[in-house]
This record gives sequence, structure tokens and C-alpha cells, in this order.
Amino acid sequence: MEFFTFDADYLVKLRAGEPSAQRHFVEYFSELIHLKLRSRLDSPEAIEDVRQETFTRVLMILRKEDGLRQADRLGSFVNSVCNHVLQEQYRSQKKTGVALDETHEVFYVDHRPSPLTQLEAEDRARLVRRSLNKLSPRDRKLLKAVLVEEEDKDQICTDMGVSREYLRVLVHRAKESFRSAYKADPHSQVSGT
Repeated sequence: MEFFTFDADYLVKLRAGEPSAQRHFVEYFSELIHLKLRSRLDSPEAIEDVRQETFTRVLMILRKEDGLRQADRLGSFVNSVCNHVLQEQYRSQKKTGVALDETHEVFYVDHRPSPLTQLEAEDRARLVRRSLNKLSPRDRKLLKAVLVEEEDKDQICTDMGVSREYLRVLVHRAKESFRSAYKADPHSQVSGT
């Protein structure tokens, strides 16, 4: 793993929610956190829970006015937050080890996506919208009709005045145009998508 030196500009981008900085942050620290936790937690789910909670807390603290000010301390800050979350995980495991009828507590599982997952999804959606906006109006309309709204293909052929065979050609070309626009976006290259 190649170590990265964090600077004030990086923190500014991270606070602003810049997609490339967030992707880099998550990719960089995911590997380090995984290395740290794999010998301390016995399930991939527990490791993922600690990882996501660590990122969520770090990003929330960074966005506060009195958040981290020294960029060179970002690595130790993430490590410290991870340690706290890990301790909470240990305490949680001890509590859940007791039978429910003894504690009279009911535990509910929150199936909503984590804030980090929501952030990543919003970034991808912005990238897709930007890429779609670079297409010709016809390609944009065609992809929307076929892929998003799943309209009847015979009706699309009638509306466009083309055969079913030629519709496949048009859809293929529109998809290729979208792929090119997506890959040309500088934010898509940071994540390797």
C-alpha cells in the first residue's frame, strides 16, 4: 500500500463533499481499517459496520466548524475514531450475548442505508446525470425510454419510425455514447469505474 500525505487542500475538498476526495478517502482508509480489524472482529459484517460507522463519524466531524484543523493528523484521527467505534462494538457484542428474556430489551435492526452508502449513491447519481446531459437529445430520450421507464419497444419503434432491429442498433450506440461520456468525466476515473 502506498502511503498518502494529506494537506489542507485535501481537507477542504473532503469538507465540501467533493466526490473524488471522498472516494479517495474511503478507498485509502478502507484498506487500513480492514487490516486493523480483521484480527479483532470475527465476522466480515462486524468489520463493515465498524468501517462505515468510522467513516460516517469522521466525515460528520470534519464538516463541523470546530472539526479537525490539521490535515497531517487525519490518519491518526481516523484511527482514533475507529478505536472508539471498535470499543462500542465490543460492548454491543457483550450486551447481545445475554438472552433477551433476561434483559427485557428488544433490538431492532435498521435496514436503511448508512450515511456513507447514501453519499456514495448520490455521487454516482450526479455522475450519471452529468454523463446523460452530454448525450444528444435523441440518445438521452432513447435511453430513458428503454432503460429507465421500460416502455414497450414496439411503441418506441412506432414513435421513432424504426424497425426493432434498428432500435437495437440505436440503443447500442446510445449506450456506447453514455459509456464514453461517463469515462471521460474526471470524477469517474478516481474511483476506477
